[in-house]
Amino acid sequence: MILRYGSHASQVVELFEPAGAPRGAVVVIHGGFWRAAYDRHLMDDLCRDLAGRGWAAWNLEYRRLGDGGGWPTTFEDVEAGMRSIPASNNLLQASNNLLLVAIGHSAGGQLALWAAARSLVTHVVSQAGVTDLAEAARLRLSRSVVAELLAPEAYQLASPIELLPLGVPQLLVHGDDDDTVPAAFSTTYHVAAVAAGDRVDLVTLPGVGHYEHLDPSSAAWRAVIDWLP
Repeated sequence: MILRYGSHASQVVELFEPAGAPRGAVVVIHGGFWRAAYDRHLMDDLCRDLAGRGWAAWNLEYRRLGDGGGWPTTFEDVEAGMRSIPASNNLLQASNNLLLVAIGHSAGGQLALWAAARSLVTHVVSQAGVTDLAEAARLRLSRSVVAELLAPEAYQLASPIELLPLGVPQLLVHGDDDDTVPAAFSTTYHVAAVAAGDRVDLVTLPGVGHYEHLDPSSAAWRAVIDWLP
């Protein structure tokens, strides 16, 4: 099922339904450094796996750089898409289960943590997430993409490490062989989040890179499944 939350072609969420009453809902947010070259279908396999495990999995699309995205439209879409889900998800209403988990990969991890800071979810998972936009800009990740996304004065409104404490349980999963988003993003954020009083679990996986997180048979995904409430 496709749900539209706006008039733009990218303003959609797609439901992967479980066989029976759901244990809760998961909003899945793809990465790709916020660029329009990448879309929600990166997360299809994870959504199918979640649905097979009893979750109502919502695959969220949003406007991206090159297709109307950036600050603040990308972020407005994530919030609007998430807010559209509980009122429209009859399965979730029928189960009387209030769990709403956000799972995001890479840039999607940044967006998922930002959504948690906006009190949009009850739990959040960052898979190799870009947790610090200032540091990503300093390192010029993905050809200085952060400079395309937003100006430095907006970091305090969008960067997860600037928004602590988030106030919800968090899981950070990162491979120590990640050369796209270095594992230090998660380890540094973990220290700051715990110091701020948040409940945060960190799983660092030896020999794992950036894209194994998208494989439902991987150890990186198993860490997520084992943590879900």
